[in-house]
Amino acid sequence: MKKGLWKGMGFGLTSGVITTLGVIIGLHSGTVSRLAVLVGIIVVAIADAFSDAMGIHVSEEAEHEHTSKELWEAALFTFMSKMVIALSFVIPVALLDLHAAILASLAWGLFLITIFSFFMARSQKEKPYKVIAEHVAVTLLVILIAHYLGDLIHETFSTWNFVHLKISPFARRIF
Repeated sequence: MKKGLWKGMGFGLTSGVITTLGVIIGLHSGTVSRLAVLVGIIVVAIADAFSDAMGIHVSEEAEHEHTSKELWEAALFTFMSKMVIALSFVIPVALLDLHAAILASLAWGLFLITIFSFFMARSQKEKPYKVIAEHVAVTLLVILIAHYLGDLIHETFSTWNFVHLKISPFARRIF
């Protein structure tokens, strides 16, 4: 597989899964709102995919070892894979009740990380279980941090009284 394709897809897939699961879990814990979770997924799919693609491009460019074509291939494959992976999480959130969607999203994300890690380890002639364990552990750590951070933010801000503050009705709906 071409180096730019492998690098872009690997980065996009892992970033897409870990970032999207973190956003899903954090927003669910903080808001218990399907709409907030859907908006979060779509924003990650577009804005963060562009950001990651640009980050890969600049990072590779700084090495002074790649052609312009290789730089843009890595950026394009990063963007496309991150966007597609992130958007794949819309399906369970849109079709299932929110609790079931969270569980389905966790299962889907961990499946993707496991499968990609397996094939990557095999291509590098490493033991798959070690690579899978490492990548799944990092993914689970992000999920736990996002969950507890969402809980903490909800606990902190849900008790604030915004009635006397001059803020927009939209901002009041959030809190």
